[in-house]
Amino acid sequence: MKKVIFDVDTGIDDAMAIAYAVNSPELDIIGLTTCYGNVAVDEATRNTLAVLEKLGRNIPVFAGADKPLNRNPREGFAKHVHGEDGLGNVLDFEPQTSAKSEYAVDYIIEQVKKLPHEVTIIAVGPLTNLALAVQKAPEIVELVSDVVIMGGAVFVPGNVTPHAEANIFTDPEAAEVVFASGLPITLVGLDVTMQTLLPRQNVDAWRNAGSEVGEFFANMVGFYHDFYECANPGIGGCGLHDPLAVGVAIDPSLVKTKYIGVGVITEGEEDGRTVPLSEEEEPKINVCTEVDAPRFLEHFLKRMPAGQ
Repeated sequence: MKKVIFDVDTGIDDAMAIAYAVNSPELDIIGLTTCYGNVAVDEATRNTLAVLEKLGRNIPVFAGADKPLNRNPREGFAKHVHGEDGLGNVLDFEPQTSAKSEYAVDYIIEQVKKLPHEVTIIAVGPLTNLALAVQKAPEIVELVSDVVIMGGAVFVPGNVTPHAEANIFTDPEAAEVVFASGLPITLVGLDVTMQTLLPRQNVDAWRNAGSEVGEFFANMVGFYHDFYECANPGIGGCGLHDPLAVGVAIDPSLVKTKYIGVGVITEGEEDGRTVPLSEEEEPKINVCTEVDAPRFLEHFLKRMPAGQ
């Protein structure tokens, strides 16, 4: 089992990724860290606790960054994508559990030092927590087993601007720090995640499974489907961005990668763009360029609560 710290900004695809991860025996989720992004950090923390409660899992949650590394937050959150509550407007309860008092950044540093070369970090929101951890304790770079990041659009257009993907756009400077750190990174970006679509009929099957958790996820993801179909008529599903990062952490053979340097533009019209660098430039990361989408979708559906 891989020991995993899962860094999230829990909206709808994060919620699916959490369910996928905790139902995967290959992964031992030792803690979840939260960040602002899809929603404010307190909402991301609440949503994470609520999703874990629905799943019947008791895993420690640590609240982290509430703003970008060194710029003012961009206005607004992605409520048109994820709903007013970040979970498709289905959250009708307050979680019974609370986040731990330790700051997420300190938790990451502590666990990586406590478990050298054992911890995998899966990061599916803005990279602020990870950037802060690297800046505060640069020695962890050599101690992390691997890092799987959902973010970027290296060879394809962005999704929040023509150039930028949402997680990187939210804090480009944090991404710049992380990509240049020397961490062993696999970048799961729009290059592959937009090829992994979840059809509505699969979500309807969760609703028809007769379980409370299945209905919870079906109603949540239904909101996500509506956004995707409005924005991309005829697309046939919603993107499994964050779940694919979990899938790659479980089984790297799901993707093909290119080992290159990746830069981040941090100003101007292309702010937040991830750009491939020349072959000579270091450090390099593994950028996912192809995905076995049917095999991934089958694996994901088997691990979702209503698919078991």
